[in-house]
Amino acid sequence: MSDIIKVENLVEMYADGTRAVDGISFSVREGEFFGFLGPNGAGKSTTIKILTTLLKKTSGSATVAGYDIDKDAREIRKVIGFQSQETILDGELTGRENLILQGHFQRMRGDVLEKHVDELLKLVELSEVADKRASFYSGGMKKRLDLASALVHKPRLLFLDEPTAGLDPQSRAGIWKYLEKLNREEGITVFLTTQYMEEADKLCRQLSIIDYGHVVVSGSPTELKRQIGGDTIILALANGDSDGTLKERSKQIVNSIQGITKVITIENGLAVYAKDASYLIPDIVRIFDENKIQLASVNFSSPSLDDVFLQYTGRRIRPEELSKKAISSYDWKRMT
Repeated sequence: MSDIIKVENLVEMYADGTRAVDGISFSVREGEFFGFLGPNGAGKSTTIKILTTLLKKTSGSATVAGYDIDKDAREIRKVIGFQSQETILDGELTGRENLILQGHFQRMRGDVLEKHVDELLKLVELSEVADKRASFYSGGMKKRLDLASALVHKPRLLFLDEPTAGLDPQSRAGIWKYLEKLNREEGITVFLTTQYMEEADKLCRQLSIIDYGHVVVSGSPTELKRQIGGDTIILALANGDSDGTLKERSKQIVNSIQGITKVITIENGLAVYAKDASYLIPDIVRIFDENKIQLASVNFSSPSLDDVFLQYTGRRIRPEELSKKAISSYDWKRMT
């Protein structure tokens, strides 16, 4: 299969000098389900706006379906569908009327359009409410209708910018089902931006992790997680460490434990990588106690895409979320 998207040294610089996209390069194969995974502000939406011809790049080059984004914007818009983060619907129109209107924008008419609209309403499970005004739809229903709107003209390539942001888990799972079906059964190439690790892991066959406008690593979710080389233990230090000396001392201590494969310094402590990490946690807590270094928490997890992000950037995509397996150092003292 050939590349349907090819990007080389793409740069987008804002008026204040900020490089929202800073020299990124990547390609997407036709028929692929490709993802951009990263936190808010990483450059995901800016990239997708450039590729969909909604924003002019500063420098670099990119082609979409063989068309140059600078010279062939009109041709690109004919072969792509785009769903933005914000749901764009006319609440005064019914679900069916919204799709027909979108078809008219694409110069579609008559029985062919009506038949395709019926197919799309069935696909996103809105047939029963198709003739109700969209303003009465739930958030999940509006997202599904918005997705259908992007598919009215049967695009070869579908761009999705955070398509499940703000949805409840059930609605999110429903959107995943439709996207998998589009890619698998219709052969539509999908370019997805997301900050949800589970979403990228489940849907994307290939992805790039992006942060501060840079692509930090690319590959399949399985390949990227395999690079971790074991489980992850996050050690949060309870004591202040303004000059970093406590982290360095802690790093030396952890490296002395047999079975540890790698230790990196992160914002509030250390990320420790090891096989069968659960067996090493009591030893880690004990040696910290012996050295009179207090731990605020100990978090343990199997390899995830968030761990890949952590390994390459030194922080988590959403650092405010704690692992469900977190155990405080106080609890460990009681257990060991």
